[in-house]
Amino acid sequence: MTATATATPDLYPLGEAPPLGVVPARMHACTARAERFGPPQDSLQREVVAVPEIADDEVLVYVMAAGINYNNVWAGLGVPVDVIKARNKKGEPEDFHIGGSDGSGIVYKVGRNVTNVKVGDEIVLHCGMWEVDCPTVQAGEDPMYSPSFRIWGYESNFGSFAQFTRVKAIQCMPKPVHLTWEEAAAGTLVGATAYRMLMGWGEHRIRENDVVLVWGAAGGLGSMAIQICRAMGAIPVAVISDDDKIEYCKSLGARGCINRRDFDHWGMLPHWKDNVGYATWMKGVRAFGAAFWEALGEKRNPRVVFEHPGETTIPTSVFVCDTGGMVVICAGTTGYNATVDLRYLWMRQKRLQGSHFANAEQSNGFNDLVREGKIDPCLSRTFAYDEIPTAHQLMYENRHPHGNMAVLVGATATGMGRTAEAPSHLEVVGLSGDEVAPEADRQRAMSSMAGDSADELDMPLPIELDDTKTVADLMARVLVSVEPHDTLREAAELMIRHNIRAVTVMERGQVIGIVSQTDLVLARQGRSQQNALKMSVRSTMTLGVVTCTPDTLLVDAISRMTARRIHRLVVVEEKDGRTYPVGMLSMTDVVRSMLSEVDED
Repeated sequence: MTATATATPDLYPLGEAPPLGVVPARMHACTARAERFGPPQDSLQREVVAVPEIADDEVLVYVMAAGINYNNVWAGLGVPVDVIKARNKKGEPEDFHIGGSDGSGIVYKVGRNVTNVKVGDEIVLHCGMWEVDCPTVQAGEDPMYSPSFRIWGYESNFGSFAQFTRVKAIQCMPKPVHLTWEEAAAGTLVGATAYRMLMGWGEHRIRENDVVLVWGAAGGLGSMAIQICRAMGAIPVAVISDDDKIEYCKSLGARGCINRRDFDHWGMLPHWKDNVGYATWMKGVRAFGAAFWEALGEKRNPRVVFEHPGETTIPTSVFVCDTGGMVVICAGTTGYNATVDLRYLWMRQKRLQGSHFANAEQSNGFNDLVREGKIDPCLSRTFAYDEIPTAHQLMYENRHPHGNMAVLVGATATGMGRTAEAPSHLEVVGLSGDEVAPEADRQRAMSSMAGDSADELDMPLPIELDDTKTVADLMARVLVSVEPHDTLREAAELMIRHNIRAVTVMERGQVIGIVSQTDLVLARQGRSQQNALKMSVRSTMTLGVVTCTPDTLLVDAISRMTARRIHRLVVVEEKDGRTYPVGMLSMTDVVRSMLSEVDED
């Protein structure tokens, strides 16, 4: 009798696993495409695509469950980076993106050079990718510094939101046997990120009895940070936004909690010329420091500050950090333009350290803590595969529950995949699957690849500007100036006479600074009006100017102003080898133009 060969189906239904090692031609996937970039509920859609081929150092994994992170919200929005276009420029042909930077699953195929895993292994995946033959890596440098480093599922295609995913062998780690597929998939991105922040920086690696301040402690990053501190014998103090998160953070290991809504000094530092504003900020930050001592139960400052909000909190973090301590940051969920009082940084010899995801050693270090039962993944809600857009929409609107979320892919039900009891028992407060953040906490987070959306402040939506206009179309072609030895009274009178908000300061035919109405008001603080007006321009002017030329694109000029937190540019032209000021462009000119265009419409 002749045996009859059985053909491999071209496509398996979702939830029906092919025989081990059998790889079909096509697979179900949740994709983003450029033509539907927008909110997740619109941009992320299910379709069928080809199963990717793997290289010699790669592994094909049958995905059982995937974690939800904010970076796939960005991928679906198409901002701040069009990830599809970015890959197309590098020669990768796919016109779609499959996201997912956390996952658990089973190895189905390995490349010829892969030795650390084999077909049938149950694994979890970290999202760090790099080329092992990169000269930086070959020289023994941290792979995180390699120009080949990418975040799988965001900067690479074929993430975990599909039946099969393509990964580097270096990404594969043993699955914790006491976790379900969805639990194992939920926390590696944020967990490994937190591990590097706390354990990856030499002399500032956390030690037993170190005090650590953890921002956003009830979120994915923060919940991992608290548990890592506990596992290492450090003492975490949590910053939260609602008192109902206190019990949750303490159950993870926080010594105490601070509600950030009890304070209002957040944001960039007042300018050093603003004596009154700076004094007000100082009062607020000292009150925060006192609250930290109260939450800790003793008067010790944090040796390490675990940062990711960024713009609104960095001034406070640097101030409260202990002498010789470190502020380590992996994101800027409230903005990127953070300010620092450098006196406290250099005089107290503090460290401000950037950190981005983790290398393989650190990712495995985190996974080992999970395997030992010392860290709970803090899974708060599990979604069905067709709910991937819903899960990301909740994250986009900041209405997702505390902790981490996951979605079933190959697993057909929750609770599958656990093959042993945890080696130790963790007391973690359960989180309702229906619990979502208050509407008042809506946040459009723009963080690093860490994927932890914060509940700090609203981020403004992008503004569309006419990219054909130049500075010449809006600039004021009259430049009113004073000299450094002139008085502020003379400068003020010129502003009133010409109905302008600032005058340039000229010396020997060159613009050396600006005096604005703000500078005049700040000079008045702490002085009588008479004495303030007698002050010289030189004593209070803002040194230096930012310039542009008349043919500079308006969008570029506006970016130049916002990047430097200024309201005006001096417009210059070059003639006979010298640069001459010919006018000024202010944000007021831009606003007036916007209003006139609306009125004309």
